[in-house]
Amino acid sequence: MFTRNADRRASLAGAALRALLTYALATAVALVASRVVARNPAHAHAAALLLVAGMTAAALLAALVWLAAASRVLADPRRAEARMMAIIRSSMEAIITIDDSQNIVFFNPAAERMFGVGAAEAIGTPLARFVPLRFRSAHAAHVAKFGVTGIADTRMGGQRVLPGLRANGEEFPLEASISQTGEDAGKLYTVMLRDVTARVEAEHALQQSREELRQLSANLQNVREAEQRRIARELHDDLGQQLAALKMDLATLEQTLCERGAARAGSAARSMAATTAATTAGVAAQLRGMHGVIDSTVASLRRIAADLRPVMLDDLGLVAALDWLANDFTRRYGIEVARRIEPLDAAYSRQRATALFRIVQEALNNVARHADASAVELTLDTRGPDCMLRIADNGRGACRPPPGDTRHKPFGLIGVRERAHTLGGSVRIDTADNAGFAVTVTFPLQSLQQAESDHDQGVAG
Repeated sequence: MFTRNADRRASLAGAALRALLTYALATAVALVASRVVARNPAHAHAAALLLVAGMTAAALLAALVWLAAASRVLADPRRAEARMMAIIRSSMEAIITIDDSQNIVFFNPAAERMFGVGAAEAIGTPLARFVPLRFRSAHAAHVAKFGVTGIADTRMGGQRVLPGLRANGEEFPLEASISQTGEDAGKLYTVMLRDVTARVEAEHALQQSREELRQLSANLQNVREAEQRRIARELHDDLGQQLAALKMDLATLEQTLCERGAARAGSAARSMAATTAATTAGVAAQLRGMHGVIDSTVASLRRIAADLRPVMLDDLGLVAALDWLANDFTRRYGIEVARRIEPLDAAYSRQRATALFRIVQEALNNVARHADASAVELTLDTRGPDCMLRIADNGRGACRPPPGDTRHKPFGLIGVRERAHTLGGSVRIDTADNAGFAVTVTFPLQSLQQAESDHDQGVAG
């Protein structure tokens, strides 16, 4: 079944030709010898006997040559076929051979184990019995089309994994490749199958684990944003108001002290008046110093609250918050930020607006820490159904760390990618040495309008 008949016929024809040449040569030798003997008329009878004996010997020699060559031709394929069958039977992959009608003509032990049916039962039945019903017509058409192409072998299916069907009705994933050979009775197709259930399950488990990690990361970000929002509100509303009240009390105390000092100066003796005036001036100076400390504390408080969560992001929206962020970045680091922020008609949900704000904030922090840049461009606009956010600088750029280098893990960019993932978007990095660094986030405009889940609203509130 696995031998090539055309090669066998060619080898047998070569053996026959060698036998024929042997017979012709031996006959020629006998003929020459008989003619030499026949020159003597007395030996004419002996010459005839010599010729007959020589031709007989030539025929026997040619037959021996034919038999020796033919036995080698016939024995080699049998040995090769025996070796091939031993390999096929010991193979860990299922190997099935079908004919032109897609009926099974060979079924190795691995196929028996894979499909749960013996070779005796499988041989002669359609291969479609091991294909789920919904895929059988497409599978038969694929095999028929493969037979027409004349390609020797190929991988089956445009998809990476194909479905198989065990004898007990269980479906399982497999990979398949197919080859074809020509035989006297027609074409034979050999299918090699590999059960990839364990690998697919591992891939699904890994994908599920990644998705759970993404959900955990998103939840942690929501919890952190909610906590930062709460702390920022308390700092701004409670502690800020208390400091403002303390400042007003100090102002009142300073005014009262000055008035009382003036009244005492008018009624006391001259020496006592000088002492009172000096004391009042010293206390007033201390009060002014306390005013300065309170003003500095209020400014620091506002900066810390803004870093935690800009109040304007909740009160005035994303565009105003991005303008404030750019102005604050320029004030702190002296790097100009050119802005092209297109007002969008979409109503941002709080979670989506926070994700965009944090992406820009992280990108600007990277510029301040690593870029050595003098200018930054911030762009937010729409392109059809998508929205594009881009932060680019003119700094020294960056080169990719060598594989396996965990000392310079870009956690900031990882955070940007995770936040972009919550928007259903993608991140592209464009950089080169001394050619700047650009982060481009593209996401569906519709994602900005998605309502927050109840869980997110509860956390955010």
